[in-house]
Amino acid sequence: MGFNLSDRMQVSVTIPRDERGMMSQECPKCELTFKIKPGMGLKGKNLPCHCAYCGHVAGHDQFWTKQQVEYARSVAMRQFTDRFHAELKKLEFDHPPRGPCGIGISLKVTTQPYPPRYYHEPKLETDVVCDRCTLAYAIYGAFAFCPDCGSHNSFTILGKSLELADKMLALAGVQERDLAEHLVGDALENVVSALDGFGREICRVAAPQAANPTEAEDVRFQNLIGARNGVQKLFGLDLMTFVPAQDWEFACRCFQKRHLLAHTMGVIDDDYVQAAKDPAGVVGRKVEIRPEEVKRLIEVVRQFGEKLTGQLLPPPPGTSSSSRT
Repeated sequence: MGFNLSDRMQVSVTIPRDERGMMSQECPKCELTFKIKPGMGLKGKNLPCHCAYCGHVAGHDQFWTKQQVEYARSVAMRQFTDRFHAELKKLEFDHPPRGPCGIGISLKVTTQPYPPRYYHEPKLETDVVCDRCTLAYAIYGAFAFCPDCGSHNSFTILGKSLELADKMLALAGVQERDLAEHLVGDALENVVSALDGFGREICRVAAPQAANPTEAEDVRFQNLIGARNGVQKLFGLDLMTFVPAQDWEFACRCFQKRHLLAHTMGVIDDDYVQAAKDPAGVVGRKVEIRPEEVKRLIEVVRQFGEKLTGQLLPPPPGTSSSSRT
């Protein structure tokens, strides 16, 4: 009697997904977790994957999470031990007592299944669909690189923020005066914050090509004049040329109005009168913010976003992606 386990044993393990069909990935460099939805995005074999956070590029088989590896090993061990136990069971025998001495002998094999190491998919904060390759992925924070094509999602996030501001304006249109004014003011602040967050992220990602990479990661966009000076100094780009002159002056005035909302409860001061060039501005009175102004600003900010994206974040070369089915 005997058994043979010398044949090479191959084990196939299916990695679980969350309730939406998303699967976790972990960057081998920064060790942060993001999720992708297999079957979406670019198609192909032996294509690289991009870390959603640091942009590190490697084969998609390098992005398994530690928990997934432990789970796969436990499943493989379970299959191996089950087969091993099955072979041992074949050795069982039972010889009942015989002869004058009444001696019998038997062999009984008892086994206990190897327990797999289960894990739970983490809950991430932001869902994104890549504008370029249509991959659905999820991240912590708001900004990220697409794991498939490597494009950055900053312009997509800017667009979502501007859409939200536009919805606030629509809501303001059916509210009583006090609430409507509050919603319009909030919409203006959201537009400015959206450009500030977008601009900071663009400069951070593009920092390696800046004259001073350290300073590039600290450019602020809540003041357009300051942002213009910073971008021109570090990247050689003039924000003022991204839009017509009248739109630049209009945007600067809107940003000054947002400054009043944030720092003086909307009451006009001397600094505003000097900086905004607002013919309707009177010191001591509350600044007027009309819904149509914010709507116009949304379009101007979208133009800033398009131009900055095109100048500082050119499309990644090739059609690289991670291959997952």
